[in-house]
Amino acid sequence: MSRDSVTTMPARGDQIRMGIGIFGIGTSGPLIAMSAMLIWVLIFWRNLGGSILTAPFAIRHHRDRNGIKWAAFAGFILALHFGGFFLAMRYTSVASGTAIVALQPIFAAIFVKLSGQHIPSKVWLGMGVAFLGVLLISGVDLQISFRAFMGDIAALVSAALAAGYMMAGSRAQRTVETTVYTSVCYFVCAITALPMALLMGFPIFNFAGREWWILLGLVFGAQILGHSMFNAALKRVSPAIVSLIIFFEVPVSSLLAIWWLGQKPPLGILPGIALILIGCVLVVTRSRPDAVELTP
Repeated sequence: MSRDSVTTMPARGDQIRMGIGIFGIGTSGPLIAMSAMLIWVLIFWRNLGGSILTAPFAIRHHRDRNGIKWAAFAGFILALHFGGFFLAMRYTSVASGTAIVALQPIFAAIFVKLSGQHIPSKVWLGMGVAFLGVLLISGVDLQISFRAFMGDIAALVSAALAAGYMMAGSRAQRTVETTVYTSVCYFVCAITALPMALLMGFPIFNFAGREWWILLGLVFGAQILGHSMFNAALKRVSPAIVSLIIFFEVPVSSLLAIWWLGQKPPLGILPGIALILIGCVLVVTRSRPDAVELTP
């Protein structure tokens, strides 16, 4: 299968990986909202755990220097993305936050345009539809509280960073294996978060037992079964298809938030979520987010 094809059906193995990945990343938002652990500490432990678990599988593979640089760059962006995403999960509803973060392919298309490449008119239409969805969600959240509105802003920034992370990760995996990429990426993400936690005076070890169980859920669920499965798929599948599949995180996270947290999203945001997903589908099916070339 051509990796650049947006319409070719992924191989069965990659379909299974992405199916598992949807459930994995779908647990992320509700677990973050459940946790009382401070954001940068949670990012540190989640990614350190992911790096440690993938490192033994990475040792046996060739480590291309340029690929390692791209993996490290992706890890730095991932830390910033997580900072915004985790903040959004604490400030606004899981449904609102995950829907706005799903704008990732919109930002990927913008990066393509900024690089001087042409994007089709239907991509602009998709951007407009998705933007209306963001305005609708933000308007509803602003009526609820300014805190919820700031959560929407954090999610929007996180979406832009997620686009950069996926594009850098796709570039890295041209020359290194997925296990090498994930081990380096997660480790750099962890060491980026650690100074932030220490400078803010956050405790690194002293937590209740419940917090460590939530952390284990994030490491094995969201990180290993979520991010790592999609990273493995990126080795063979176009980022456009991966972005399209990731949209299913929104209903999965929203349903888990209702089940685990009793967090029912305001009815007013549902049309906004629908507009975002429709807009993103238009963008993904009419553009190739991997077409833009990133430079270190």
